[in-house]
Amino acid sequence: MSILGLKKKQPKTFKVKVSTMDAEMEFSCEVKWKGKDLFDLVCRTIGLRETWFFGLRYTVKDTYAWLKPDKQVLDQEVPKDSPITFHFLAKFFPEKVEDELVQEITQHLFFLQVKKQILDEEIFCSPEASVLLASYAVQAKYGDYDPNFHKPGFLAQDELLPKRVLMQYQMTPDMWEEKITAWYAEHRNITRDEAEMEYLKIAQDLEMYGVSYFSITQNKRDTELLLGVDAQGLHIYSPNNKLSPNKSFPWSGIRNISYSEKEFTIKPLDKKKEVFKFYSSQLRVNKLVSPNHCPEAERAKEDMERRLFQLQDEARMANEALLRSEETADLLAEKAQIAEEEAKLLAHKAAEAEQERQRLEVTALKTKEEKRLMEQKMREAEQLAVKLVEQSERRLKEADHLKQDLNEAKDAERRAKQKLLEITKTTYPLIAAYSSPPPPTEPESPEVSSSIRMDFKDSDMKRLSMEIERERLEYMEKSKHLQDQLKELKSEIESLKLEEQQQAGLYSLRSYAEPPYVPHSNRNSAYMAQMAFYEEV
Repeated sequence: MSILGLKKKQPKTFKVKVSTMDAEMEFSCEVKWKGKDLFDLVCRTIGLRETWFFGLRYTVKDTYAWLKPDKQVLDQEVPKDSPITFHFLAKFFPEKVEDELVQEITQHLFFLQVKKQILDEEIFCSPEASVLLASYAVQAKYGDYDPNFHKPGFLAQDELLPKRVLMQYQMTPDMWEEKITAWYAEHRNITRDEAEMEYLKIAQDLEMYGVSYFSITQNKRDTELLLGVDAQGLHIYSPNNKLSPNKSFPWSGIRNISYSEKEFTIKPLDKKKEVFKFYSSQLRVNKLVSPNHCPEAERAKEDMERRLFQLQDEARMANEALLRSEETADLLAEKAQIAEEEAKLLAHKAAEAEQERQRLEVTALKTKEEKRLMEQKMREAEQLAVKLVEQSERRLKEADHLKQDLNEAKDAERRAKQKLLEITKTTYPLIAAYSSPPPPTEPESPEVSSSIRMDFKDSDMKRLSMEIERERLEYMEKSKHLQDQLKELKSEIESLKLEEQQQAGLYSLRSYAEPPYVPHSNRNSAYMAQMAFYEEV
């Protein structure tokens, strides 16, 4: 085997250059690649998912053509240059940009392309609308207006207005800048994406927005006309008036479109209407109009296959999105049910909390009244204790006085007895000497006389002791009654304290005034005074 036979065969490639509205990219492609392979590579590179609006356009001879997705790139009428140049442009224009353009990159590419078409006067725009559109373009580029930063002349290098508008009025660039800046200052707090969307929403209402024009004649000898193709349908214009069509064929009213050689035939859906035919000197124009601008009519086989691939891909993505949406909907429904149940539970708990709050308020008021009554009873008990202490002290003093009187009485009795004995001993012999003799009687002994006097004194002492005993019994009865009252009051206080401790957890949100504090030493002193009195008595 020869050395040449062992050498690995290198795949043949060709180079392409793809220009978007804001970038240029170069790729090395295999010779067997189809148009779809190159188109998908470009979309992946720029991160575009809404691919159905765009296509790869190339220039051939005196017109342009769109790269067919199902044919090999090199088998189409592409330029033989290296690299081969393609333009990545919007091929179909949405009727409502705010509803159909989802991705930011899609919106940005549309904005740049429509802006270029307006500045190149491919889309007619009035001076007033041109100034407003220019202000949104400035907002998208520079952000919010700042007079300290955006000095006069900052727009001098920007192309913002069509030349036709600039030539229509005798105004200097500074005057145009001043008008644009006045509108620009009103767009504060609008982001770049929002400013570009506002631009497109205004532009989509312009008469020439999204319209592609082709030169035609109604017959071989007629003057030239213009065929306009857009998302609405086919329109016939005069060459000098691209704004108002002479005749229109909406896509929904077209039954069939066919072409052969240079003849182009439009068959209305209503068979009573006349079939419209026109001619084009360029066969390629007929091919461009039918497959690329008639989404509601019959398309050529190549375009149908490309759309089929796209629709299959879209259907797959839509099905996945539907499944995700269903799962999301089920999850949201479940969450909504849970949230509703939680809301009901919270409402029930709130009602219970309100009832509990009201009950606690009533209980707090009741407890407050009970505390007030308890404090009042405690104050009365203290006053009573103080009064009893005073009475005890007074009784102690009276007892001391009585004891002192008793001792004095005993001393007086003792002294009286002593003095009586002394007098008796002294006077009795004198009486016996000077008096006549008494009748004979039995003499009274001194012990008997003393007994009589003692009986007299003993009766007084007995009476005094009885009075003291009576007063002691009365006082002990009062003291017992007071002790019973004190025990009953102590029991009530202990009961209230126990109830207050049980309800302490319910009053954590409230603060109550503490009952007046009675020093323990005072209570003890009163009690000890009473006990001392009882012991003394």
